[in-house]
Amino acid sequence: MKQGIVYLVGAGPGDYGLISVKAIECIKEADTIVYDRLADDRLLAHARSNVELIYVGKASSDHTMRQEDINQLLVDKAQENKIVVRLKGGDPFVFGRGGEEALKLLENHIPFEVVPGITSAISVPAYAGIPVTHRGIATSFAVITGHEDPTKAESTIKWDKLATAVDTLVFLMGVENLPYITGNLIEHGRPADTPAAVIRWGTKPEQEVLVTTVGQAAQDVAARGLKPPAIFIVGHVVTLRDKLAWFDNKVLYGKKVLVTRAREQASALTDGLAKLGANCIEAPAIKIVPPESYEPLDEAIARLNEYNWLIFTSVNGVEHFFSRLAAAGLDTRAIAARVAAIGSPTANLLKNYGITADIIPAEFRAEGVIEALEPYIKQGMKVLIPRALVARDILPVKLTELGAVVNVVPAYRTLVGDTDGLKLAAKLEQGEIELITFTSSSTVTNLLNLLGQEGARFIAKAKVACIGPITAETCLANGIKPDVIAEEYTIKGLIAAITAMYREE
Repeated sequence: MKQGIVYLVGAGPGDYGLISVKAIECIKEADTIVYDRLADDRLLAHARSNVELIYVGKASSDHTMRQEDINQLLVDKAQENKIVVRLKGGDPFVFGRGGEEALKLLENHIPFEVVPGITSAISVPAYAGIPVTHRGIATSFAVITGHEDPTKAESTIKWDKLATAVDTLVFLMGVENLPYITGNLIEHGRPADTPAAVIRWGTKPEQEVLVTTVGQAAQDVAARGLKPPAIFIVGHVVTLRDKLAWFDNKVLYGKKVLVTRAREQASALTDGLAKLGANCIEAPAIKIVPPESYEPLDEAIARLNEYNWLIFTSVNGVEHFFSRLAAAGLDTRAIAARVAAIGSPTANLLKNYGITADIIPAEFRAEGVIEALEPYIKQGMKVLIPRALVARDILPVKLTELGAVVNVVPAYRTLVGDTDGLKLAAKLEQGEIELITFTSSSTVTNLLNLLGQEGARFIAKAKVACIGPITAETCLANGIKPDVIAEEYTIKGLIAAITAMYREE
């Protein structure tokens, strides 16, 4: 019988890429994941589909579950012979209460392992361009809790020694206690004009950095309205930010971008924009589902040897076609036809199945496919197009005019996504979204459906970026003026077009 075990895993400071290989391996293996507020949800995408997810997030004054109950939960789940991952922001043993959880597991004879995480004490200043040590400026640093109760009779922090003995001080979770912290530092000898910084949501696209001084910090934070989670860093290393700031110098830093692609496909666009500093909000306007019946596609696959050309107009068509090919007990060897792909992403996916497309048009849309195929289409040739149930008719119509016998079969359907239209409309109305990305005509029409009768007015509150002219035409037909249209009709091309627009501002 499998024995239960608990992995105390550090998820890192916020940027979901700052997690160890071992941590990802634990997440993949887990039967149960107990996670907190500071662990990025995208990390959970690595988990098995049947994993048990338990949220125990804690904000400064709002605890979903008491620590004692979390400790017991880990014991209970391990005693069910489950592999349990306790996923924490930062590092489990740096003010993460991982030690308490480990002792409880030890007390109950539960095996455990600790997987360290990158602590925010070092990484968050680094993302703000502030090294915690630097030759000639700081040769020591200390990490201190900023969460100590200022009303207790005696502080456990040795302020008289800490205030002046260490070059760089990093207080975690200290924003709400800033008057207490700065008061003690000044009282025990730290000059009020010592450079300091408050960094909120460090390492994430939402990162905010406030440069101040020890004496002015509490007042500046109150004026700015900064709330947790944030760290407070004190020391002359803060002055290096003027030269070393890199994360918030990115071209899309702080731009709030709405990604309307289907949830399964959003990551490529989100990741590409996030690497340039954008704060992406995923609100799928479409979802990809199987057709009501695979019978037409299955029948076409059964007669696959009859076709002269097989045309794929999207990566979704490729995925669903090869899924049904496998279901029929067949593989790539069953394809005798020549193959055309509407663009490089579709062609690249075909290569994963061992197919090199014979035709990839210069222009990644139906008109480009027609132009590229025209010299090769002869009277009576049979063409199979597995695609979305609802799509533009121009490709099969033009091929038919060229003399081909065209069979269009539904490989998948696109439906309106499950995004909360009312909440999204409110964000747009309040100016919380700066740019909306559209990657197909269906993302445009479906977003309008989600937003309701005033959809076009809400969308007009933000800039609009379209993946190509067909999507842009759909926008214009619905009273929406695109601000940018990608010249290359791919996700890469869309990102490049958005980047160019902001660089020109």
